[in-house]
Amino acid sequence: MSFYDELAQIVSAQNIALNEPMKRHTTFRIGGNADMFVCPKTSQIPDIIALAGRHNVPVTIIGNGSNLLVGDKGIRGLVLAISKSADRIEVSGNCLMADAGALLSKTAAEAAKSSLTGLEFAAGIPGTLGGAIVMNAGAYGGEMKDVITTARVLAPDGEVLTLTADALEFSYRHSCILEKGYIVLDAVLELKKGEADQIRETMEDYRKRRIEKQPLEYPSAGSTFKRPEGYFAGKLIQDAGLRGYTVGGAQVSGKHCGFVINKGNATAQDVLALIEDVKQKVYEKFQVELEPEVKMMGEF
Repeated sequence: MSFYDELAQIVSAQNIALNEPMKRHTTFRIGGNADMFVCPKTSQIPDIIALAGRHNVPVTIIGNGSNLLVGDKGIRGLVLAISKSADRIEVSGNCLMADAGALLSKTAAEAAKSSLTGLEFAAGIPGTLGGAIVMNAGAYGGEMKDVITTARVLAPDGEVLTLTADALEFSYRHSCILEKGYIVLDAVLELKKGEADQIRETMEDYRKRRIEKQPLEYPSAGSTFKRPEGYFAGKLIQDAGLRGYTVGGAQVSGKHCGFVINKGNATAQDVLALIEDVKQKVYEKFQVELEPEVKMMGEF
């Protein structure tokens, strides 16, 4: 049987999209077509990865597409989008177990319903739990490393491993997941009992701050650059005179210079060119090297 036929036995043909536009699946609203696009359940992921390995089909994993820039020529092989079907969330005592595809906002809301504190910082991050673990996502003084106790991952050899937070090697916007070729399946978070009203107030405060300060009215991939040690990327970009700087349909946000936004029909090449210009101009003025936080995928 062909790869497609065998794949259809795992996820059924109606769950496989061919030549799927990736701009439909990224918050940047940018990206060419994926050859094949599937939204698997967590239990199906190991079988799909094994099948792809036997057929030498490359696999790309995405969550909610909130921190991605996909190339204009798309992605070859198979894209697994784990935010659609792999999104179970369960609470037990002070612990919360969630699939990698569970949205962070929904996960934080479930914690709040159970009067569990510690995940408020994640309420407005527009990604999935898996993606947040991969990059140790954080905001307002909190990071994923503060709440993760264990994560189940699929290793390149097909073995499912349960890793502690220490084994995940968390640092600023980093874990060992990508470099070791792991795929996050699910994770356990340990939180603390708190006051439900206070938790909701904190989450609402963070939500208002995001609306006030971030250009949420435009497609973007969130904060474009990592924070350089001792500096703030947005402040450096602003002080370099780049507020509103535009390449094609891509622009440095006038509301928050740390964000590159899609003003309308921006291409991946527009965004890449703008990022390179910003890096160069900031370095020329301040001798500070900016590093993109946005992940690049596919063919440019």
